[in-house]
Amino acid sequence: MKNFRVESIIIAAGLLLAGLFIYMGFCTFADRDRSVQVKGFSERIVEADKVTWPIRYKNIGDNISSLYEEENNAKTKIIAFLTRYGVPQKDITVSAPNVTDYFTQDYKPENIHSRFSIDITITVSTSKVKLVRELSYRMNELLKMGVTINNNNAYDNTIAYSFNGLDKIKPAMIEASTKNAREAAEKFAKDSGSKLGKIKSATQGYFSIDNRDQFTPWKKVVRVVTSVDYYLKN
Repeated sequence: MKNFRVESIIIAAGLLLAGLFIYMGFCTFADRDRSVQVKGFSERIVEADKVTWPIRYKNIGDNISSLYEEENNAKTKIIAFLTRYGVPQKDITVSAPNVTDYFTQDYKPENIHSRFSIDITITVSTSKVKLVRELSYRMNELLKMGVTINNNNAYDNTIAYSFNGLDKIKPAMIEASTKNAREAAEKFAKDSGSKLGKIKSATQGYFSIDNRDQFTPWKKVVRVVTSVDYYLKN
């Protein structure tokens, strides 16, 4: 009769190894199935590096020729004022004159008693943010020169500040937000009695740039939120 002892041992060892591999597979699957999602946050306050300043001049009268002459004179004085204090000529643009004949309008404002109005907008778009801020407080010098700036429409005369240096600070901010996310994940893993594994997936949120507050619009707050999924291990 054939001795099946050796064959039985080999079969038993094979089943044992197969069971071990299956167990390890289930353990690995279980570990991979356990994860935690965290969000990392990064914020910076930066100075605006670009400013757009519209200066609007408007005048009314009955003689269109005189209005054109006064408009041209005002334009010359405004540009001279800007360049004298350091605004580059290339950063100044002048709109074409806009003329309104109220006699041809269906509706005439009650406070207008002349036939014509003429207005132009001189726009400063420059990187000299601090200079523009200083000049915006010295507009009374133009008044002394006989140039009246139209401030009736606050929206049209609002100085707009912007920040265009995002590409320079983006890598460091992403690194900081990712680090912040990992710190949160490590604390969660520690509190749950687990160990933090590799990154399962990650999503970089959009960068937002907002005014820090309504009183200092040249100071901007740059924010980014990063979502990261980490595997958890026993």
